[in-house]
Formats: sequence, C-alpha cells, structure tokens
Amino acid sequence: MKKNFVEELRWRGMVHDLMPGTEDQLGKEVTSGYIGFDPTADSLHIGHLVQIMTLVHFQRCGHKPVALVGGATGMVGDPSGKSAERNLLSEDILQHNVACVRKQLESFLDFTGENGAELVNNYDWFKDFKLLEFIRDVGKHITVNYMMAKDSVKKRLETGLSFTEFTYQLVQGYDFYWLFENKNCKLQMGGSDQWGNIVTGTELIRRKSNGDAFALTTKLITKADGTKFGKTEGGNVWLDPKKTSPYKFYQFWLKKVSDADAPNFIRIFTLKSKEEIEALELENSTRTGTLQKALAEDITLRVHGEEQLKKAQYITDILFGSSFEDFKKLTEEEIEDAFDESMTYTVDKGLFNDNVDPVGLLGEKTQIYTSKGEARKAIQGNGVSINKEKIKLDRKVTAEDLLYGKYLLAQKGRKDYFLIKVN
Repeated sequence: MKKNFVEELRWRGMVHDLMPGTEDQLGKEVTSGYIGFDPTADSLHIGHLVQIMTLVHFQRCGHKPVALVGGATGMVGDPSGKSAERNLLSEDILQHNVACVRKQLESFLDFTGENGAELVNNYDWFKDFKLLEFIRDVGKHITVNYMMAKDSVKKRLETGLSFTEFTYQLVQGYDFYWLFENKNCKLQMGGSDQWGNIVTGTELIRRKSNGDAFALTTKLITKADGTKFGKTEGGNVWLDPKKTSPYKFYQFWLKKVSDADAPNFIRIFTLKSKEEIEALELENSTRTGTLQKALAEDITLRVHGEEQLKKAQYITDILFGSSFEDFKKLTEEEIEDAFDESMTYTVDKGLFNDNVDPVGLLGEKTQIYTSKGEARKAIQGNGVSINKEKIKLDRKVTAEDLLYGKYLLAQKGRKDYFLIKVN
C-alpha cells in the first residue's frame, strides 16, 4: 500500500499550507505534481533540498513528479522574498545553468516506470509566445487588484517593483496552466513564499479551463536560533562538488547542525523512517552527535555518492585524529578541500626566512586570535597546537614545519582547526 503523501510530509514537519481538496485528489488517483527551480546559478544549493525532497517523497508515495527548470521565469525574476530586484542573466548563461540544474535533479528522481519523473523547461513554451497574445490570453483573466493583494507585491511597493517582476506571478501562473493542459498536472508545490504565485496558477486554470487544480507549500527552513538555513561564512553550500567539496558538504551537516536542529533536519533531509529516526534519537541521548553523523552520511551519499562519502570520512578521521603523521598522508588537494575560506589564512613565504614567533603568527599575521595578547594567553593555557603539537611561548615556527613547503595546521582549543598557507 502506498504511503499518504500529505501525512508523510506532516510527520516530517514539512507542511505549511494546503489547498482544500488536495488530499482527496491525491487519494483518488496517481497525480502529476510539479515544483519549479529557477536557474539563477549553475548549481542548486542545500536551500533547494527541501523542494527536491518534496518531489522525492511525492514519487515514493506513488505520484508523478515534474521538475520545472525555469529557463523563461529565470529571465524575469521572482520578487517573492526579495528586498530588491535581482540582475537579469543573459540567455546563454541561463541555458548553461538550466543544463547544470537539470543534471543535478536527475540524480535524485527516478525517470523510469509508470510514475517516472519528468523534466520540463518553461522556455520551451514561452520562447514563441508573443506579448500581445500573452496579455490577451492570460492577462485578461487575472485582475490587477488580485495581483496587488499578493504579499510578494505589497512588500515591494515601497522600495520599488518593476513591471517585469510584477508580471512574474502571471508567467508562473501560466506555467501551471500549460502543465495542466498538456501534462495533466493538477498540483503545484513549493516553499511557503510561493503560495501567492501558486494560487495565481490555480485561479488561471479555473478561469480559462474551468478545471480544478491544487496547491501545497512547505515550511521555509530556519535554524533553531532563527537565522537562515544553509548559509555559512563562505556563502552557500552547493550541490556541485566544484563549488563545495564533498568534504565541506559532509562537514556542514556533521559540525554546523546544532543539537537543537538535528531532529528537525534528519526528518526533512533524509528518507529514514519514523522508527529509524526515533531509534537514532534514543541513541543520541547517550551519545551526542549520533543524529548529525547519520544525517551527514545519508545526505552526502545521495548527493555525491559512496566514493566521495568515504573520502570525506577519511579526511575527517585524519583531521580530527591525534597524529600529525596521519595528517601528512593527505594530498595537497585533500588539504585544500578540508578548509574553506573562513578557515584559511595566507601569509608571505618570506616570513619564514627567520624563525617565527607563534604569538605574532597567530595573533597578528593571521588573526586566528584577535590580538597578540589573546594568542599569548591561549598558548600559556596550553590551548594551541601547531601541526598537532602543543606549543609553548618559546617554540619558534620554522620553514621546516611547513608541510609540502606551504602548509601549517593550527588548532585552537579542542575543535577549531585552521590552515595557514604561505605563498
């Protein structure tokens, strides 16, 4: 027996809004439902994972997922949740981004079988749509009053909203109408900030086709402290391994997810059952970090594959182990992968022509510590290591300490590692 899709999302804490009749529709027949992804970059990031997982659950519950890559809507720009109008991308860049996003989506969804997933690009039906046809066939069905009532519009009126962005909800609404007519698509899903755009589509379908279409939105994910999910000091955490290495991706889930967030995130971002998660939570009560480890392993495996997961775990074990001899086994590429910009400090190689005072190196040249005084105090308190060796104030750092002639591993306290790189 297939799972109830809405119930599956509910116990995972993902449902925000649901149009009346949606559950009845899903219980009645295999239903096609879609989510749109605007190709504003050539990779999706972890902020997109909620919607990707929504499609994955939708398919696992027996329905047909449609992933729309917005080659056309990407040219317009969605004002939802934006405080200012974003820069528009050229058609060449957009098409490149579309191809990259399409490839990433293909790694999550099954495109075979009766409810095989389908990828569509709204540029295909918009590229030959003339302006006069659009305002006659679409614009006349939706009033300005209706469009002005949307939060995405009202919030931007004071700061300025271009006609281009104002029409976005009509363009997205037409996507739903086109998919309803051509793909028998009866459900659109998205984040809660998309509710206004989605119901514009259901209204257009009702007025143009006298048809019934439905909407479901998921909660926008924030961390327990109220800050935005998915951002780090170095920016977005990307799904593309060239933008965020599999090691850094793994480390995000392992080290950056708080104990307060882990129970929520493991429900949203993994396919683990309720029973499996509850068992992990019980284990986590006696061994903290169990949830983060299970989350990191599950999601890194699905995004990057088994080989990259094992490599990320290998680097983690070495970096957080006790032996510098093991750390020396890492290649230059693996060392570079292990440290993002916020954890890397670059100094001039000429500094090592003489023996280097560790206080000046850590508290002035790199600012791993905010001042030389703070660095001195930490060293005196036995809280600083260079290349896995606790250092004293009289321990000078020399060129011989440089791994591959250019790296120093600095450790601040028990958990904070930094890479000092010379060039």
